[in-house]
Amino acid sequence: MHVSQTEEPDQELPVVETATAKTGNGFILIVAATGLVGIAGYLITAWVPKLIGVAPYATFAVFWAFTFLVAAALTGIQQEITRGTQARLPGDTTRSGQAGKFALMAFFGVLVLVLGTAPFWQAAVFPEHGWAMVYPLAVGAASYVPLAVLAGSLYGVSHWKALFALISIEGLLRLVLVIGVAYLIPDAVAFAWAIAIPFPVAVLAVWPFARARIVGKTRLDVSLPQLTWNVGRTIVAAAAMGIMISGFPLVLKLTSPTVSADDLGIIVLAATLTRAPLIVVGMALQSFLIVFFRTRAAQFWRTLLMLEGAVVAVGLVLAVLGYLLGPPIFAFVYPEAPTVGGWIIAILVLSSALVGALCVSAPAVLSRNAHAAFSAGWIVAALTTIGCLLLPLGFIEKTVLALLVGPAAGVLLHAVYLILVRKTRVTAA
Repeated sequence: MHVSQTEEPDQELPVVETATAKTGNGFILIVAATGLVGIAGYLITAWVPKLIGVAPYATFAVFWAFTFLVAAALTGIQQEITRGTQARLPGDTTRSGQAGKFALMAFFGVLVLVLGTAPFWQAAVFPEHGWAMVYPLAVGAASYVPLAVLAGSLYGVSHWKALFALISIEGLLRLVLVIGVAYLIPDAVAFAWAIAIPFPVAVLAVWPFARARIVGKTRLDVSLPQLTWNVGRTIVAAAAMGIMISGFPLVLKLTSPTVSADDLGIIVLAATLTRAPLIVVGMALQSFLIVFFRTRAAQFWRTLLMLEGAVVAVGLVLAVLGYLLGPPIFAFVYPEAPTVGGWIIAILVLSSALVGALCVSAPAVLSRNAHAAFSAGWIVAALTTIGCLLLPLGFIEKTVLALLVGPAAGVLLHAVYLILVRKTRVTAA
């Protein structure tokens, strides 16, 4: 039976040797970096509204959501570079510098795309500041391209120390800049630049130390046109992921234009704080999990079920804790904000477990080189999320429904695909 090169689900992909040798150490470093960045993001989310108020925080959250929606889409670049990066054999000069060429082209492409489309959306998204918010968004989005290419290349060769530095510098620098702006000049445009600047700075800081492991020592397993096609599909999937996660406050604002800033701000705040522990880790580990599944092809199903079970178990425990402890903690930290019920917090946490499950199933599918199924899972999840938000229900009801049903639909699609592929293999054997 013939299967195309780009959709062969059970093909054993070339594995970088160092990836199989030190994945355990890599997991510790990546989780540590993710933890640091997660804490930094948590501090930003918790601290900024206390300093500037819940209503102004809604504007901050929308720019944050827009920036990381674009960044989330561009993580598709990182995932495909991770999947396709191989150690270069001595004397092999084929496909030299392709990752760098792609990074340069994509950088200018994103910059032109953001600035070129801004006239159509800047007034609706940033009605009070307009173009002043577009420029930092364009710089941050374009700068995320070389960051994604560098990170993907480092994942491909399992250079965990450089990845630790890249992830940590970007997240911790953003914490310092945002909190500094909150105390010194709490202006929306200043916040925007504080959010955007860490992307290029992290690349400039790490590249001098990382280039020796990449330049002339790695190659991609596909040509530049095929890389572009694969990246296009992973970007679509990553954009769908961004709609459900980083960009959710933006989508919520656009689908609920009549909701007050206070109500929008408190729901965004509650969703961000309660969903972050699982979602931040799941998103940060996407590229690592591609390598993880790729190097454990013989134990694929055992690995997948073990990870999914762990995510569900942690989610249930956190949901119970959220129901019991969430309301008093919110009342203590934000005494002047509207109250948030325990059942809402519990459901928000459960929704994060479903997103976490999708963050496991997606790299599992992509590790088998099944780009179409990988993208379809995220796209179905995002469309289901948006569809729920457009239902004629109350603001809270449709928000909760969207957060639960959306990721569940994506996990179901990935599960059906993997089961069908397994049955096909058994039948063919």
